[in-house]
Amino acid sequence: MAETVEYDDQEVIAPDLSHLITEDDTPVDNRYSERQMPLLTSSLFESWEEGKPFEALTNVGLFSKPDNESVVVPDFLLSLGVEPQKVSEDKESRSYYIWLYGQPPNLVIEIVSNKEGGELDRKFERYQKIGVAYYAVHDPFHKLGRRTLRLFRLEAGKYIECASANWMPEIGLGLTLWRGIFQDVEAEWLRFVDEEGRVIPTGGEKAASERGKAEQERKKAERERKKAEQERKKAEREREKAEQERDRAERLAARLRELGEEVE
Repeated sequence: MAETVEYDDQEVIAPDLSHLITEDDTPVDNRYSERQMPLLTSSLFESWEEGKPFEALTNVGLFSKPDNESVVVPDFLLSLGVEPQKVSEDKESRSYYIWLYGQPPNLVIEIVSNKEGGELDRKFERYQKIGVAYYAVHDPFHKLGRRTLRLFRLEAGKYIECASANWMPEIGLGLTLWRGIFQDVEAEWLRFVDEEGRVIPTGGEKAASERGKAEQERKKAERERKKAEQERKKAEREREKAEQERDRAERLAARLRELGEEVE
């Protein structure tokens, strides 16, 4: 039964969620997706300070209404301006309920594994109806055609395909295909980028970059130290040479005086 609860200092009637199916024990369907999804979330939580607060979730139910018919499970969703809900065994904390978060996600990404996922029809219509501002379809194995990445933007209640996925101004992020190594596997991955097209790094990549910069600074300091040491040794040699020339001149002058020669 419904109960009265408080959200943002306002009392609202919270629907009964006990009948909702929030987990069905279905595993991630392939190894690529198993790595791709945490790559998206980790880069945001670990490096993207500009967008906080936000909620980024993978493979979690998205409910537009309190019934099992309305649920859809995006591979990835991003919702800006919301605080992540507490984690508990309560039904309210297990899924993304639009009426609790107060808005639909700003971005949903689906990773195509086969031709039965409905990414360009059933899910396309569902996200459009829910009001998800941006919808991206990543098709790494070209199950739905030759396009690896497609991005749609909601305009007047309808999805319009974007000419490029490089920038979503309302979100402050873009999408790109990036070839590299993640979790010891080299592949072409879907990555977030900033307005300049720079990849948003994971925490590990950020730490590695900082270590690389520190190592470069150490090597630079070592080169400068060696250069200073060489300059010091050069100055020392020149000083010794000058002293030798002075000693030689003094000995020559003394010898000339012994011979009765005038020394200027």
